[in-house]
Amino acid sequence: MPAADLLITGARVRTLDPARPEATAVAVRGGTIVAVGDAEDLRELKGAGTEHLDLGGAATLTPGLTDAHSHPVWGLEMATGVDLTAVRDLDRLRAALAAAPRTEGWVLGWGLDHNAFGDQPVDHTLIDEALGGAPAFIRLYDGHSALASAAALERAGITGPRTFAQRSEVVCDPGGRPTGHLIEHAAMDLLTPFLPRPSLAERRAGLVGLLSAMAATGLTGAHVMDLGDGSVPDLLAAVEDDTDLPVRLRLAPWCMPGVDKEGLEDLVRLQSRAGRLWRVGGVKFFMDGTVEGGTAWLEHADCHGQGTEAFWPDPAAYTEAVDRLHRAGVRTATHAIGDAAVRHVLDTVESLGESGRLRHRVEHIETVPHEIAERFVRLGVIASMQPTHTAYTRADHTDAWSRRLGDERAARAWRCRDLRDAGAYLALGSDWPIAHYDVRQVLATARLRRLPGAYDTEPVAPEQALTGLMALEGCTSHAAVAAGEQEVAGRIAPGYRADLTAFGLDPVDAPADELGEAPVRLTVTGGRLTHRG
Repeated sequence: MPAADLLITGARVRTLDPARPEATAVAVRGGTIVAVGDAEDLRELKGAGTEHLDLGGAATLTPGLTDAHSHPVWGLEMATGVDLTAVRDLDRLRAALAAAPRTEGWVLGWGLDHNAFGDQPVDHTLIDEALGGAPAFIRLYDGHSALASAAALERAGITGPRTFAQRSEVVCDPGGRPTGHLIEHAAMDLLTPFLPRPSLAERRAGLVGLLSAMAATGLTGAHVMDLGDGSVPDLLAAVEDDTDLPVRLRLAPWCMPGVDKEGLEDLVRLQSRAGRLWRVGGVKFFMDGTVEGGTAWLEHADCHGQGTEAFWPDPAAYTEAVDRLHRAGVRTATHAIGDAAVRHVLDTVESLGESGRLRHRVEHIETVPHEIAERFVRLGVIASMQPTHTAYTRADHTDAWSRRLGDERAARAWRCRDLRDAGAYLALGSDWPIAHYDVRQVLATARLRRLPGAYDTEPVAPEQALTGLMALEGCTSHAAVAAGEQEVAGRIAPGYRADLTAFGLDPVDAPADELGEAPVRLTVTGGRLTHRG
């Protein structure tokens, strides 16, 4: 057998391969795993050109970790300006905005927690004085809403309510005055033409830098739940003209209300776009918005009387679009947070029938009744969830998310363990930039139901905690099933992709709080070293 390009020895190898669960050495050639065993077994594969990495017995090697829900390209635009993720009240918000740098005269910010407004409605009058007349656009942490200052509204010509083809809103007070609170994508997009935009060179450099930082946490892949403004394939191709992507990307363009037959055919054609380490694979839908914004689709209204309408004004049109893509062999992933939204997605999948069934996905699943878990299993639907989103809630239900839902529904928060115990596939991700991309935090929070190191924080619904192995599977083998790549990814076995992650501790057995800052010894994507710690 020809010599290996890369030989890794001296590790505890958790293969997630039932045929050989553990080993101590892995050999790679041409970006593919060619042998798994002990160092002595693989000795003959070491040649003059083999890169030999001996981890000295102080590391655990796992299949490469995948973030099953992320926005690394679009997120670079979302995470622009001053980072407001640590702001918890209005005084700190005003201070941050007053000191924020101006970009072409604008104040931009991102990651603002709804809880910073306390019991007050989101309104530009709360921040205008701190801005000194500058136009400002501040994205709230959920990615589905923003606050525009008075000057920003004036530039965009927003003087009252608007009508949209999808569930979106320019929030106005009883007198018809826009408050600056823009809910959902169509409303936020009213400001897009007026905001500063980075150059192509800046976007390329920013993307490579971000993906390199992701690789340093152990990530080898990401399921990207958008295709940006349509220029992303060209951007990725331009990056690959100069270098290799540090993280493998699988992108799902959006399908929005109002799509016609030609639009659906365009989405099918997009599935052929690919590069060395990226490809378009699947289509992303939205069945609802967010609990905090009042746009999650619920079986019963929230405490403000909102949440009883779908993102698609005609839910049957969503079902028809999914059916068309399903018949074309295209997998779908649907954002569904509320119980009514999740139910409609599952009803849609059930209507597709058994013939040629693809595994479709539901993203987020923030509050659902117990019986829903069994339907995921019976229908073969993948649950895709983000454990670190629980950090935006509180165990005592005093946060904005919980207060909107009430105690009964808030007690159903992120039912990860119920889904796993029922036998469902559960893919885990971060939803960056909604939460941090560090996959170690995802793994740890899945086990703790709070962020690692946050010892004084009471866990949210601790009975929904995953085991260490379940969490690891969520970012490896279950993520591979979610992408339909289980024959080439998600385990360490001959013939599988050489996507590998090595930690300085065992991510399954080590205390979860330690895992949050675990040393990442190696990250290997496609047989190429993308990080070495």
